Amino acid sequence: MTDAVSSDKAVHDEGGMAYLTSLPRKVVTIYIPLAIFIFVLLFPFYWMTVVAIKPDGELIEQGANPFWVDNPTLDHIRHLLFETSYPHWLWNTMLVATVSTFLSLFCAVLAAYAIERLRYTGSRYVGMGIFLAYLVPPSILFIPLSIMVQAYGVRDTPLALILTYPTFLIPFSTWLLMGYFRSIPYELEECALIDGASRLQILTKITLPLAVPGLISAGIFAFTLSWNEFIYALTFIDASENKTVPVAIVTELVTGDIYAWGSLMAGALLGSLPVAILYSFFVDHYVSSMTGAVKE
Repeated sequence: MTDAVSSDKAVHDEGGMAYLTSLPRKVVTIYIPLAIFIFVLLFPFYWMTVVAIKPDGELIEQGANPFWVDNPTLDHIRHLLFETSYPHWLWNTMLVATVSTFLSLFCAVLAAYAIERLRYTGSRYVGMGIFLAYLVPPSILFIPLSIMVQAYGVRDTPLALILTYPTFLIPFSTWLLMGYFRSIPYELEECALIDGASRLQILTKITLPLAVPGLISAGIFAFTLSWNEFIYALTFIDASENKTVPVAIVTELVTGDIYAWGSLMAGALLGSLPVAILYSFFVDHYVSSMTGAVKE
């Protein structure tokens, strides 16, 4: 009986992953799809780089190769950094994204812990309600939020974005952390309660240290969403010196029907670098939070 099972397993394995040992099959099933994915993923960055370092003459020249630069120049980047308010826009974006992320994570940790670990009646429905709040389109929320921002007198200031971004960051971060807190064994908290620890001590000394990958993952998502947000930043900010990068490069680098393509692409490229650097530093924790948390 055991020999028959082993034989069936061997046959199944041969029909399963054994077909990948052939080079032509590897090319068709792995290398070609992977190459297409990498090309689609990286081509926008290549295009932005090419346009950012291409002289104006080559940009408008008929018959010029659009995918290559014959005489690269840094004039567009120099103009962006030293002749516009781009460094200040970048600082505004960094300030708003960082403060909004920390504020949202603080609220999301408390909400996710209360829903997943306190086990009170109706906690699942509360969690579902928080997640459904994330599904509300920002294009609908910005109308009542604009009234509140105007009423509190924070319109046209970075505080307007810092206070409104958590409306879509907290629901998403809470939903993400709920799944991670759920994977932490309850026995750890029960032992701490028996030893006389309070809920706050359990949260700060047991749950949060074990949930660091989940916190980093939620923080990366929140930071990315707030960094790239456009609708609220366009609606609540009017002064040029208070704008964030996504809005500023579209509204300040376009004069009438004249598009400064070199500066536009340079601004978009430089604006995407902080998020890419952030992902590269915390990619291990991010993968850990996506593939599993704490094992029993």
